[in-house]
Amino acid sequence: MSRTVSTTSPPAPVAKQDRTARHRARQKAPGGRSWRDLPLRRLTPWLFLLAPLALLVTFTYVPVGNMIYYSFTDWDGVSPDRSYVGGENYTDVFTRSDMFRVFAVSLYYLAASVVQIAIALYFATVLSFNLRFRNVFKGILFFPYLINGVAIGFVFLYFFQDGGTLDSVLSLVGVHTDHAWLGDPESANTSLAGVSVWRFTGLNFVLFLGAIQSIPGELYEAAQLDGASRWQQFRHIIAPGIRPVLSLSVILAISGSLSVFEIPYIMTGGATGTSTFVIQTVKLAFQFNKTGLASACAVVLLAIILLITWIQRRLVPDERVDIV
Repeated sequence: MSRTVSTTSPPAPVAKQDRTARHRARQKAPGGRSWRDLPLRRLTPWLFLLAPLALLVTFTYVPVGNMIYYSFTDWDGVSPDRSYVGGENYTDVFTRSDMFRVFAVSLYYLAASVVQIAIALYFATVLSFNLRFRNVFKGILFFPYLINGVAIGFVFLYFFQDGGTLDSVLSLVGVHTDHAWLGDPESANTSLAGVSVWRFTGLNFVLFLGAIQSIPGELYEAAQLDGASRWQQFRHIIAPGIRPVLSLSVILAISGSLSVFEIPYIMTGGATGTSTFVIQTVKLAFQFNKTGLASACAVVLLAIILLITWIQRRLVPDERVDIV
């Protein structure tokens, strides 16, 4: 009786293993090494990082290094001669009373940052729930941040001028005033800080909205089933969930209030007591040709911002919040 020879293919797992083995054999490089061990393979990630790293070093770290070097010289920004003066520029920075007096102006912008964070958090919380035309309101709130800062400065310069838009609107409601909004330090700084609130509220709004929307929806559903109100949902779900983003916004607010430049420089040029530390540094470099002293001011400002950021991170560590 003849025996039949089975011509069926091997089981699928065995065939798959054979194909995998043949594939690995083809990938073997001479000398028994895998192609993943070749030097070019190891260099591939660094080749992709070469362009961004080159841009980062060229336009960030090299200018910072040059700035630190210039701070120890008496360079005027034009002459090729740079004489080393040691720490004389830093001594001048810390002994001149007018250098740090301008930091009082930053208090206006710091108060404005608190206002814009509160407004942004309110609207981000409201618009995170189901609401008619909420996408329209999102666009309206974020739109000012997309406008160029120079354009904003010129627009509000005409807004606050005598007989300008603000005075015209006030006259429509029966309020007549001849007050010069940018004429004295208090009203000028308050007006400029209000412009910063209008411009940067959208940035904080987007940050808060993204953080709120990343919270699982099941938590809201469970809270509603338990009878939690909107305020209770905000207090026990939203506030703990966005704490890292809130901490980031506070850091940005403090560093931004210390380095304000665009709006006051365009609208007042630092006049009527609105000069900030950055405006003063720019004037030292480009009006008085004291680039070495201006570089020392920039280094001091950078050190202050880094120190404040470090202290804040130590006081409020960035811990992952578990709200489940």
